[in-house]
Amino acid sequence: MSKWESETKPRPYPHPDTRVVLELYFQRPVEQLGLRPSAGEAPLGVSAVPAVTPVPLIEQSAAAIPLLTGGDQDPPPWLAQTTTDVASSADWKIAEDEVDLLRQAADDMDAQDQQFGGNRLWRPTRAHLLWVHHMIDRGIYDEQLGRQLHALAGKFTTSLGWFSYDAGHHAKARQYFSEALNAAMLTGDDVLSSRTLSNMARQAVDLNKGREAIRFARLAQTHAGMWSAPTRVTALLAIREAQGHARVGDAFNCESAIKRAWKEWELGTDDRDPDWTTFLNQAELVCLEGMCRLDLGQTARAQRLLAQSEKLQDVAHSRNRGMCLGRLATAAIGAGDIDHSVDAARKAIGLIRTAGLSSARAVQQLKIVHDGLVPRHRARGVGDLLEEIRAVVA
Repeated sequence: MSKWESETKPRPYPHPDTRVVLELYFQRPVEQLGLRPSAGEAPLGVSAVPAVTPVPLIEQSAAAIPLLTGGDQDPPPWLAQTTTDVASSADWKIAEDEVDLLRQAADDMDAQDQQFGGNRLWRPTRAHLLWVHHMIDRGIYDEQLGRQLHALAGKFTTSLGWFSYDAGHHAKARQYFSEALNAAMLTGDDVLSSRTLSNMARQAVDLNKGREAIRFARLAQTHAGMWSAPTRVTALLAIREAQGHARVGDAFNCESAIKRAWKEWELGTDDRDPDWTTFLNQAELVCLEGMCRLDLGQTARAQRLLAQSEKLQDVAHSRNRGMCLGRLATAAIGAGDIDHSVDAARKAIGLIRTAGLSSARAVQQLKIVHDGLVPRHRARGVGDLLEEIRAVVA
C-alpha cells in the first residue's frame, strides 16, 4: 500500500480489474487519482487480460463515505487494558502478540457463526475491524507485521460482510464485501478474493440475482487458480456456481457444476484447506445440492436430499442444520408431504428457541414455510404450527 500512498514515488498503474473497482468506488477516472500507464502499457479496455465483473457497490451517489469511519474507535474491551495508553502516544509500537490475539478473535467469531449464526456477531466484529484500522493508521510496525495487519483487516471485513448478510442487512453486507474485494485486489490477495467472491455469490442467490452469482463464482474460481487452491475450495466454488444456475433455472449447467463440486469434494481434505471451508462437510454439500434441486423445482428429489442432510448434520452446526430444516419443510410442501413439512419446521423452531440459533436467514426461511402452509391451514398440526412460526418471527 505504501506504493499507492507515497507522494514522491510514481504510483503503479493498476491491473484492469482494479481500475474498474477504483473508478466505481471513487466515481472518477483513475487518471484523476494520479495513476498513469507506464510507457507502452495499454489503456483500460485494451489489455489482453480479461476484465473481471465490476463490483456492485451499493451507493454510487454523493461522495463515497468511507465504510469504516466513526467516533467509536475505542479498542475492544478485552484489548483496552493493554493498549489504550500506548495507542494515544506518538510511538505506539504494535506487538506481534496483539495481532495474534485479534487473529484468534477473528477465527473464534467465524466458528461461532458456523454454529449459531451471525445476528449477534456483526457489531463486535465491526468494533474489532475499526481497531485494526486504527492500528494500521496510528501504529508503528515493520513491513512483515504490516502485511499481517492488512490481511487481518481483510479477514474481518469479509467476515463482517457475511455476518451482516446472515443478519439480514443485505446493503451493509454488499458494502463490506465490496470493501474486502477492493482491498484484496489492491494487495494481490487471491485467497481473500476467492473467499469474498464466494460469499458474494451466496448472497446474490438469496437476492434472486442468479446471473450475478454465476459471475462471482466463476471469478472466484479464477482467483482460486492463481493460488492453486485445494479441492475443498474448488468444491465450494463449484456448488456456489451451481446455486446460481439453479436460481435462473439452468438445469444443464447446474448439473455440471454439482458433479464438479462432488468430484472435487471426494478428493478429500488437505493441510492447506482454509478455515472458511471447514463447514463444507458431507451434510452441508448434500444440503446445498438439495437447495439447488429445490430452486429447479425438483421438489421430491430436493426433499430426499435435504432429509438426508438433516440426519447427517452435527450439533456444532446448528445454523446450517436450521437452514437445512427450513428448506426441507419448504420442499415437503412442494411435494405435498405436509406431515414432514410440519415436523421439519418444528425442529427448526426448536433450534431457535433452545439451541441459541441466531440467524435472520433461518427465520426468513420459516416465513417462507409459513406462507406455503397457509393454504393448508386445516391440515393436521398446521394451524398450531402457523401460530408457533408467527411467535418466532414476530
